[in-house]
Amino acid sequence: MSRRLSKVIVALVLWFVPFAALAAEPVRIGLDGEFGLANSTSAESIERGIRTAIDEINRAGGVLGGRALELVTKEHRSIPARGIRNIREFAAMPDLVAVFGGRFSPVVIEELPILKETRTLFLAPWSSADMIVDNGMQPNFIFRLSLRDSLAMPFLLKHAADLGARRVGLLLTNTAWGRSNLAAAERAFATGAAPQPAATAWYNWRDKSLIDKYEALERAGAEAVILVANDDEAAILVREVAALPQERRMPIISHWGVTGGDFVGQAGAALQQVDFRIIQTVSLFKADPARLARVLETTKRLFGIGRAEDIVSPVGFAHAYDLTHILARAVELAGTTERAAVRDALERVEGYDGLVKRFDRPFTPDRHEALSPDELLMARYTAAGVLVPIE
Repeated sequence: MSRRLSKVIVALVLWFVPFAALAAEPVRIGLDGEFGLANSTSAESIERGIRTAIDEINRAGGVLGGRALELVTKEHRSIPARGIRNIREFAAMPDLVAVFGGRFSPVVIEELPILKETRTLFLAPWSSADMIVDNGMQPNFIFRLSLRDSLAMPFLLKHAADLGARRVGLLLTNTAWGRSNLAAAERAFATGAAPQPAATAWYNWRDKSLIDKYEALERAGAEAVILVANDDEAAILVREVAALPQERRMPIISHWGVTGGDFVGQAGAALQQVDFRIIQTVSLFKADPARLARVLETTKRLFGIGRAEDIVSPVGFAHAYDLTHILARAVELAGTTERAAVRDALERVEGYDGLVKRFDRPFTPDRHEALSPDELLMARYTAAGVLVPIE
């Protein structure tokens, strides 16, 4: 009995050895997300990506000689005033090295003056408006591992052309995100490449119907619709288009905001009756199998999620996971939690094999965007509600 007890004690000691050195004050990471927003899944997905990476890093000994990483979350429910308050609170926290943002570009854009004022390091794993990174800060404290609209819109338009559309209609949300995409589309149209614009229609957040906007684009001669929307309004549009005769159902080529909530549940059976395609930067089904298997072992233990099919809002998860590992490497390079030093170190991180891809150098002094057109792909939802690559 005593020998068995000794073996148990030894096993427990070995299990906790990686954590024994983590008794020092933790190194904190903030997450300012749209928690509490009805039907939204994006903030939770980003949180799970961060926590999965933190678990791996802490089990390997943490950072700065044995300090654990710790996540602190705050919700803004897509309300900019809440986000601004959150950034001020995060900026005052000791040993907080960076803040991750959520899905909504308009919230982040409103936070930019406070981020500049407080010199708070901000990492964007989802929000795509160009001006989030192209913000005029010197030095720039904003880094993004995500899509940006000036990459997304040319790709969406090319996909429309590949489907045979010669003229497209733009259906855009009346927000800073929608205006960012319009500017990107106008630059693409100015090159003279197909397709060309038929018309632009705008809708407001929480509109209860979009069919009049769709029909206006149809009358203008659109052969496909480029949609910039989140899940709620996109689901309304899908249900309304599915109710039209088959010959009036144009292909809908969508930005990725729809994947940040319960779009499949809200759209229902209508989703399989409409040709609905969504831009993505990563598919977990194309990830390195060995790396994905290790990640799924951790998500199974932490969240009970053991299959790629069960990871909702997958771009948020994958981007946040990789950004956390890159941030941890920057903290090690900086040798301190001082944010300006970590900011400088982020521009020097090299050779990280991530879930999204291998990053030879995620960021440089002249480039705070980690992704390029090479990562872009189109996806669609299966009847089972799983987002899969089209090709």
